Amino acid sequence: MAGYIAPSRSGGDARTGRHDEATNTGGAAAVDIGAVLDDGPFTRFQKLIVLLAALAVIFDGGDTQMIGFAIPVLIKEWGITRNAFAPVVAAGLAGMGIGSACAGLLADRFGRRGAVIGSVLVFGAATGAIGFAPNVAAIALLRFVAGLGIGGAVPTCATLTAEYTPARFRTIAITITILCIPLGGMFAGLFSSAILATHGWRMLFVVGGVLPLALAAVLLLLLPESPRFLSRRPARWGELRRLLARMGRHVSADAQFVDVREQLAERHLGFTALFKDGRAADTVAIWCAFFMCLLAVYAAFSWLPTMLANEGLSVRIAGYGLTLYNLGGAIGALACAVVIGRYGSRVPLIACCLGAIASVGLMMTIDVAQHVTATMAGFFAHGLFVNAVQVAMVALCAHVYPTGVRATGTASAFSFGRIGSIVSAFAGAAVITAGGATSYLLMLGAAMAIVLIALAVVRRHIPSRAQMNH
Repeated sequence: MAGYIAPSRSGGDARTGRHDEATNTGGAAAVDIGAVLDDGPFTRFQKLIVLLAALAVIFDGGDTQMIGFAIPVLIKEWGITRNAFAPVVAAGLAGMGIGSACAGLLADRFGRRGAVIGSVLVFGAATGAIGFAPNVAAIALLRFVAGLGIGGAVPTCATLTAEYTPARFRTIAITITILCIPLGGMFAGLFSSAILATHGWRMLFVVGGVLPLALAAVLLLLLPESPRFLSRRPARWGELRRLLARMGRHVSADAQFVDVREQLAERHLGFTALFKDGRAADTVAIWCAFFMCLLAVYAAFSWLPTMLANEGLSVRIAGYGLTLYNLGGAIGALACAVVIGRYGSRVPLIACCLGAIASVGLMMTIDVAQHVTATMAGFFAHGLFVNAVQVAMVALCAHVYPTGVRATGTASAFSFGRIGSIVSAFAGAAVITAGGATSYLLMLGAAMAIVLIALAVVRRHIPSRAQMNH
């Protein structure tokens, strides 16, 4: 914003006469950080922060799915069964659950910046080390460590994005950030197809670890702290004033900071705040929706190539199935965000759940090995609907929870989702062994039916544009 004028000491804006961005506190201008950020312009600097968060999520998404592409190769190379890899998948997902919970609490207590950078460093280092693993047990241990970082990156990046983006662009910005999970998976699929064929699975993980470590170095240099987080710490107000200046919001040297809108909503802080002020039912419903949706998502991330290979398709074609699933997810998430920005979240999310259920229902009517094109189209459509739901639910969390507990609320939802993903590690292997493609598809459809019910229960959906204007 070129030339944001600091509020006058009388409490109004010197240029517009508005009185919602400042109050008078002991003779010093008190700047309402919420109004400055929510109602202000979306500057180039703010977009850079969103881009950095999105890059972190791209590497997160690629790292998450790398094991799914490698498992069919490892099964052949080491001569072991798919069930032997269920603990490997589960270990990574367990780490993600713990990482999600811990990162959210740490981000709310110590800052978003450190949580994001630390998460990227952890999963980058652990993933690179997998390239030197001598056995399945070592891979499982390293996947657990990598999971700690993978689980922490997404909710903290989503929180940072939400707190740097004006309210009118927030849903689309969060969506673009989180849709980088399937986008990262799509890149991982293309990358894996090239690396596995020529250099093997060890090089896949080495390169997959080095790239996030390089990004962590960039984040250390360029990524600042959240302005809303800084506004709650008077000792860091000098840092906040300099940060606002970089965003084009110049405030006086003695300015104090308040966050009127969100502090009114923060009568309770800490984990218990997720259940206060009428949020209890929404919190439980969101947790349930995350659990079942991530069960469906990670059943695809971890087992889709294996399921297709089990049906007789080549490893290369099986990998394309997951790549198309991710491509559909990126398109669906972006389209859903645009629709939600105009019409609110309730109807679009329920419609996407119905689309996800219908897509697997149609695939159950065909022989996936005999109708490869139709199968690939089906997983493209399923990925489109499922990932649209998953990404939009992150924006829903940012809407339901205020700043003081936003990272905790988002991370707790992801933690319950990670439990669902852990269940998928064992359920995926079991249903493929027991009933092949039909049982696998039935599991995906049942999971999304429960997500539909949970989202219908949520009361505080993102309002439509017309409702916001009123």
